[in-house]
Amino acid sequence: MKRSLKLPIALGVVMIVLVVVLIVGWVLITAFAAREASHSGIYWTMLTLGSLCLSLLLTGVIVYLVLSIKIINLSHRQSNFIDSVTHELKSPLASLKLCIQMLEKYDVAPEEKQRFYHGMMEEVERLSMLINQVLRAGQLEAGMNIADAPEDISLREVLEGAIHSAALRHRLSEECVHLDCGDERVFLSRIPLEMIFRNLVDNAIKYSAEDIRVEVKVRRMARRKIAIRISDNGPGIPRNMQRKVFQRFVRLGNELERRRKGTGLGLYIVRMCIQQLQGDIRIRDNKKGPGTSFYVLLPLKQK
Repeated sequence: MKRSLKLPIALGVVMIVLVVVLIVGWVLITAFAAREASHSGIYWTMLTLGSLCLSLLLTGVIVYLVLSIKIINLSHRQSNFIDSVTHELKSPLASLKLCIQMLEKYDVAPEEKQRFYHGMMEEVERLSMLINQVLRAGQLEAGMNIADAPEDISLREVLEGAIHSAALRHRLSEECVHLDCGDERVFLSRIPLEMIFRNLVDNAIKYSAEDIRVEVKVRRMARRKIAIRISDNGPGIPRNMQRKVFQRFVRLGNELERRRKGTGLGLYIVRMCIQQLQGDIRIRDNKKGPGTSFYVLLPLKQK
């Protein structure tokens, strides 16, 4: 990506320098001519109009450079997204194909069959989750409101469901996630609420260190709001990326080099769902030790 940005940045800088030189030259020449001429009014008018036109040209060049960089970055993120989705689709399909071939060609014991069926169901769930992520992202990008009618919901139930789902997906014990939540209840839409915490808990497990330690804490705040902190013990997110990770297709590093699976849509979906619930989300470095904390602030009741 850095190589692909060098050419447009270099061309943009050269054009900006040339326009600046042209503006300075025009101002000096016209101002000198106006001082020497007997009818200086024409020259001062030309100086004003010419400077205005050249300033607009300079503004256009700068805007063009900024837009070009954004388009190249978006193209790179989309390329990463295609690479990741291709890999995410091929892996479970290959696993399903292998299981089916084994069941067809060999006389497998009943216990082994159950193991194969369990593995196939996990791969189907993985495919279903990926497809749902892509569909939800498309709906949110189109401005659709995916929220259902608000209802009285136990926050502990939602968080425990998110922890169970993430632990099952990563084949880990639920004990790797410590939940500190009382009997808090909210009156919100269930669909976006579940999507928020499924993605955040999944991300926390995915990007933790080898000795996974994820904490989920819930605290009631003033003004009828509730705060949920999801923290991990991973390498953390660089400060300059802490706002960008909520954009579509954004993931840290290069898609072909990273080891963790994903599409770059999870945190984008989280941000859009939180907006629909009239809440807020922030990222902070952990105060003690490595890792990142996501702070979700939600109203107790949706208006």
